[in-house]
Amino acid sequence: MSEIAIVGGGLAGGAAATLLARESRRVILLERDAEPAHRICGEFISGDAAAMLDRLGLDLERLGATRMDRMRIVSETRTITAPLPFAAFGLTRKRLDSALLDLAAAAGARIERGVAARKIEGRRVESRLGTIDPGALLLASGKHDVRGAPRPTEGCDQDFVGFKTYWRLGAAATAGLRGHIEILLFPDGYAGLQLVEGGLANLCLLVRKSRFTEMGGGWSALLNALLKLPRFALRLADGEQILEKPLAIAGVPYGFVHRASPGSNELAFRLGDQAAVIPSFCGDGMAIALHSARRAAETLMAGGGPDDHHHALHADLAGQVRLAMRIQRIGGRERLQSMLLGAISLAPALLPWLAQATRVRT
Repeated sequence: MSEIAIVGGGLAGGAAATLLARESRRVILLERDAEPAHRICGEFISGDAAAMLDRLGLDLERLGATRMDRMRIVSETRTITAPLPFAAFGLTRKRLDSALLDLAAAAGARIERGVAARKIEGRRVESRLGTIDPGALLLASGKHDVRGAPRPTEGCDQDFVGFKTYWRLGAAATAGLRGHIEILLFPDGYAGLQLVEGGLANLCLLVRKSRFTEMGGGWSALLNALLKLPRFALRLADGEQILEKPLAIAGVPYGFVHRASPGSNELAFRLGDQAAVIPSFCGDGMAIALHSARRAAETLMAGGGPDDHHHALHADLAGQVRLAMRIQRIGGRERLQSMLLGAISLAPALLPWLAQATRVRT
């Protein structure tokens, strides 16, 4: 039976390896990090993502995940709170990804940690293990492209700089955040704040490059500017930043949804952020990663190829990503942002509806 190679050991790669190994397929997975590592991610596990992880056999609460059932949007002039249309969880990717790779290994997948894919040519993967020429290749390298297999991202919004760190909040701030995901809006950017395991809070934010430059062009200057805003000060001022340096990324192609060209005869199945990148505020990136893994496994088991997989994923995701991009564009303009928040204040049910409307169709 032909071997299946998976590049990337994040959510999409780990889930796909588990599903395929359980079907007695020979799987090798290459993960560039030698040890479990933090990833730049908001770590919001939506109801759909939680259900998919449960079906894989992961108990989120046993892993230490915190539970959320409400969302709070905060601007300089408004605070809006509404129930989430599902139960959600917060858990670090370091812990979650490691648990998924353990599941895949237990199912029989060969997990090669500390092995990066240096180049992809067709289905062939070059790494320090040599050249792997599998019967099927799944590309799950997350936000980072592999040489030889770039994403066609023309026309996407790549004008943001992203940061992620952990915070140990003060007692009052922890109590105020418990059970909530907070979206903190500021000019030309937004942040997500939520509790994860171990009593820590995940702070993940995006800011437009021009605004980032105006704020000083560095993390310390950006953080000092944000701490002048009342909600940031309320949540963070009495706390302690845990990571010595935040994780950072630029040029993420928001709005990207991979589409197979007619007659393209592609050789790699794209999963996770290699298949679609939805704006971060939606909190659906993890669900998309897991959904794409399930789609790829089902397509492979049915004898289909990458084009079949990409057509199905495009149908599943394109509408939600388009809607999310419209909301992000509105949120980036202060006047339109104020109008949107005013509409939500008058019709609070609009907020959970928007949260549900940007979910992946499972």
